[in-house]
Amino acid sequence: MLCARLDLPLYCNRLTKDATEHALETRFQCRLFQTGAAFDIGDVHVETFSVPHDAQDPVGFLLRTSGVNLGFLTDLGHATRLVVERVRCAHVLVLETNHDLRLLQDDRKRPWSVKQRILSRHGHLSNEAAADVAQEIVTPDLRQLYLGHLSRDCNRPELAHRAVAGRLQTLGATHVQVHLTSQETSSPTLEL
Repeated sequence: MLCARLDLPLYCNRLTKDATEHALETRFQCRLFQTGAAFDIGDVHVETFSVPHDAQDPVGFLLRTSGVNLGFLTDLGHATRLVVERVRCAHVLVLETNHDLRLLQDDRKRPWSVKQRILSRHGHLSNEAAADVAQEIVTPDLRQLYLGHLSRDCNRPELAHRAVAGRLQTLGATHVQVHLTSQETSSPTLEL
């Protein structure tokens, strides 16, 4: 909606464009790309790759600029080999930590069918699944890890942080700073 209000271009693939415009009943100024293709926006090189999620052609991103690589992994049910390989070179990564398994199972607002969708291989990453992904991705180059897409009802920031930071500490990856994100407030600016 920010793109529509400010008349900013929306970078997306065709299926995402069609689904978004249909759902929001709004036309967008779109810059289309094919999933798996790369393109440039100014001095930022954007690499796209497919992620497993129950949406119209969902995409992950790796942005390369000024010797820094930023990865974005949200809205995925599991991390495929392709996903892991594409973001392994990230210096900064935004990683989904959508839910705590117990809080999701105990949630009374969501019907069982929705819980099954969230838990599926095309749903969302739990805190433990995100810790598994972080374990696969961590390299000496990864410096900043932002935990994102936390459910308001089915997760707690301290649970997400404990799961991922604890796993990294067990691995000896103390060079990685783990940050929480919030839907209500912006994160501090990261100087690269």
